[in-house]
Amino acid sequence: MLLKIAWKNIWRSKVRSLVVIIAIALGVWAIIFINGLTVGITRAYINNAVNYEISHLQMHHPQYIEESIINYQIREELSDLQEVEGVKAISQRMLANGMISSPKAARGIVVRGIQPAAENAVTHLSDLIIEGEYFGSKARNPIIIGQEIAEKLKIKLRQKVVITFQSKGGDIVAGSFRIIGIYKAKNSQYESMNVFVDQKDLAATNGEKMIHEVAIVVNDINSIDQIQPLIESKYPGTSVRNYKEISPDISLYESQIQVNLIVIIIIIMLALIFGIINTMLMAVLERIKELGMLMAVGMNKLNVFMMIVFETIILGIVGAPLGMLLGKMTISYFETRGIDLSSYSKGMRQFGMSEILYPHLEGNVFIQLAIAVLITAMLASIYPAYKAIKLRPVEAIRSI
Repeated sequence: MLLKIAWKNIWRSKVRSLVVIIAIALGVWAIIFINGLTVGITRAYINNAVNYEISHLQMHHPQYIEESIINYQIREELSDLQEVEGVKAISQRMLANGMISSPKAARGIVVRGIQPAAENAVTHLSDLIIEGEYFGSKARNPIIIGQEIAEKLKIKLRQKVVITFQSKGGDIVAGSFRIIGIYKAKNSQYESMNVFVDQKDLAATNGEKMIHEVAIVVNDINSIDQIQPLIESKYPGTSVRNYKEISPDISLYESQIQVNLIVIIIIIMLALIFGIINTMLMAVLERIKELGMLMAVGMNKLNVFMMIVFETIILGIVGAPLGMLLGKMTISYFETRGIDLSSYSKGMRQFGMSEILYPHLEGNVFIQLAIAVLITAMLASIYPAYKAIKLRPVEAIRSI
């Protein structure tokens, strides 16, 4: 009976009720869109870091992680590493901290001596080439550098640069390399610090082939926690770290994004609460005489209280699904087409984000949102309902 009365009451003032319903729907839509955008940004950031830079897992000599000295190499035989269950691809790298010089400038870099086919299977480096080509040409001592390095050194494709670094014996060695490709990374900081050469060429310059880092890609990112201990037990003399341990800023970024999202949701919900309170309070004040008569003929205060609560909840129940439907349609549209932020590409690349963002929704967001709207409606109904039951029947009936 109370539900039936509450349903009829909210449509006595159609305009006011529709305003509240639309406000709730827009609030829910805003939360869904912000949530989808946040998840999309987080996923893009992690995917860019994992797929193009650090991979899922990395192996190092334990002391190399602390000191990055060329002497600390991985000495274990790694031929059967790819046979570990769940491992998709591996790339063995020779690393050297050094200097790249052109006739006009010089800067510090990390030289990555790679096996071209293996590296491409792990980090898809060839996909990032914007000028020139990937390894495979007949050029002597080929090198691939970042676009930002090329601009800083004022050099172009097919020109030569000199790489200088300290060898295992402590001597300063140098080699001349010809630029065969220029890449543009998802992260401008990574691009400005890393150059790629063929491992055999770097070994020839150094005088010895050495492996300092092994990047590992797994079939399923969710299986990392199972694969990591397997590799650690198989190669006890090495340090094996996952992408969150390699780059703690990924976890920090992910948690910070979630905190910001929660704050935004709270702000939107608070705005909805005050909007609903204002509307329901107006509805109560307009019906003072009616509420007084209901109490005078026997409706107890609990029923009056629950009637106002039901009216508020019904508004939420009507508005929330509309907002969810609108939010789902919006996310579905942009999930396939993406949101073009190329106008802000320079700033986006500073943080390792893509120019095109693809919002994404997790399945449980609608359940969480439905519960949140229900709680919001219930909280918003308390004060108007309390004002209703504080009315004195005699005074209410006599009111104009």
